[in-house]
Amino acid sequence: MFVRIAGKVLSLLGLILAVLGTFLVIRGALFSTRQIEVEPVKIELTDFRRAVRNLARSIRFPTLSHQDPRQFNGRPFLELHDYLEKAYPRTHGTLTKEVIAEFSLLYTWRGQEAGSKPVLLMAHLDVVPVEPGTESAWTHPAFAGKITKRYIWGRGAMDDKVGLMGTLEAVEWLLEQGFQPRRTIYLAFGHDEEIGGSAGAATIAAHLASAGVQLDFVLDEGMPIGKGLLPGVAAPVAMVGIAEKGYLTLELAVDGKSGHASMPPPHTAVGILSTAIHRLERSPLPGSIEGPLALMLDYAGPEMDFLRRVIFGNLWLFGGMVEDQLAGKPTTNALLRTTTAVTMIQGGNKENVLPAKATAVVNFRIRPGDTIAGVIEHVRAAIGDPRVAILSRPDFSTEPSPVAEIDSESYRTIEKTIRQIFPKTVVAPALLVAATDSRHYIPLADNVYRFLPQRLSPKDIARIHGIDERISVRNYKEIVKFYIQLIRNAAG
Repeated sequence: MFVRIAGKVLSLLGLILAVLGTFLVIRGALFSTRQIEVEPVKIELTDFRRAVRNLARSIRFPTLSHQDPRQFNGRPFLELHDYLEKAYPRTHGTLTKEVIAEFSLLYTWRGQEAGSKPVLLMAHLDVVPVEPGTESAWTHPAFAGKITKRYIWGRGAMDDKVGLMGTLEAVEWLLEQGFQPRRTIYLAFGHDEEIGGSAGAATIAAHLASAGVQLDFVLDEGMPIGKGLLPGVAAPVAMVGIAEKGYLTLELAVDGKSGHASMPPPHTAVGILSTAIHRLERSPLPGSIEGPLALMLDYAGPEMDFLRRVIFGNLWLFGGMVEDQLAGKPTTNALLRTTTAVTMIQGGNKENVLPAKATAVVNFRIRPGDTIAGVIEHVRAAIGDPRVAILSRPDFSTEPSPVAEIDSESYRTIEKTIRQIFPKTVVAPALLVAATDSRHYIPLADNVYRFLPQRLSPKDIARIHGIDERISVRNYKEIVKFYIQLIRNAAG
């Protein structure tokens, strides 16, 4: 009797597993592509070698943003302004140029239809300094603007003079072709994006708001065309940032009692602080596959091999496993949750003196769905020690951005343009884990997107703000063509 019952149970389990397996496979098979079909567009640039020289020349202006405002030098910015007028005569003869906050630029290209909402394209003029002591590690000097057979080298070649010059090259070319936009196009180039944009982009946005401008969409720098950044997708993936993380920096402070190190208390200020940091790092904020990350997997998943399609097409079952895998790498963990990074620590000034105070700085990048208040409460609960003060730093902080629509005409315009210029590229919405100037324009725009079509491999990511920043000549040509076609699609 027992054997017969056991056999029936096993048969039933086998049937259930067979049905479940069939269901999973069917769902994987139905997890089909969401890529739109468009005809590739050919654009013949009249003098691309001149465009390459223009980008290289712009790099030679050391338009640096420093954390310490006393180090700011405005002269290179003004010299770059003058150079842009010489390099793009048609643009400066047709568009209205305004200098905002002394060093930022706003161009207005009036459209023929007054009733159509304008579009705003963004980039920034400033770059980060070269880390002292690394100058000799560069293949070519950071501000030499060196052109070789395959690359344009120097600080800003990737972040973000490539966007600045690529946009202006596109406008100049369109004017040469006699193009007139149907709707108004704004070009906004801030001068302090690398330190928050409070003087540049924020002032431009306030200027437009005072004029009653309401934008259809904004496109800023942000996500790239990644190769090898998403496991299981062989094709390049153009990740269009539909949101960006919020930003918060907290200071943890512990007051101690100074004295001779030969008679220490059980825990010094440094010891208490170290325990707090350990507890905080051991308690990451919860992550989940939702929002922009879920949308990215929804678009990229169908382009994976069949086994991964089965997995990503059935996240209701495999979601926990996928979350564990994403959490295993810093690049994908940042998409999953609000991240915690202890970046600075200080305490004591002599080896045999007890520290009177110890402090640590912790930086958080807040995913959509979380809030600054929620992060602070999490930190307080994770540390669980009233001796540790949790202080907000005077640096800028911002909540996560709203999530832009992917069913809008503006997203479809960007998606179509990418597929026209990069035909074999997968387009997917994504979350930008960094911060951009675009957040200053959120009150003015129906949708804000963050995408710059530079091709990046995992090795290239370290070049951004790092050593040997460069852009390939071939990719720069694609970038110029992308902006040409985007303007034609958005305002033609």
